[in-house]
Amino acid sequence: MMSNLKHWLGTALICLLALSTPAHAGSKNFGDYQVHYSVFPSTFLSAEVAQANDLNRSKGIGIVNIAIMREGENGGLEPVPGQVEGKVLNDIQQTRFLPFRRIQEGDAVYFIAEYQYRSAELMTFQITARPTGGGEDLPIRFAHTLFND
Repeated sequence: MMSNLKHWLGTALICLLALSTPAHAGSKNFGDYQVHYSVFPSTFLSAEVAQANDLNRSKGIGIVNIAIMREGENGGLEPVPGQVEGKVLNDIQQTRFLPFRRIQEGDAVYFIAEYQYRSAELMTFQITARPTGGGEDLPIRFAHTLFND
């Protein structure tokens, strides 16, 4: 079950960086750490993956995916455990807190949350990542608009 989500989220992050879609992905560098994020409509998930991971798959529901990374000894990026919290604001500044869930499969660690949106609504995300043993908050802020299929 979890390996399906891990595989899908990892693949999705790579694909989202490479493709021009209604989804959004990026990262922010904090010296020793990087915070990677992606936002996509829940309808990007297959019905099987959504059901297996207790995620809602519906128009108007988006998924935000956060990963805390740091450079490992081999020079590649490695996931870091920690905590993620945040909120999303719509275009009239109504705030909704994001209920992030931690997903860990082996060394891979992701934090995902669902949120509701209206098609073409500009959403501003304010996220704080706290890597275990990092000592400081890693704040990121980004905005994106999703469109229904």
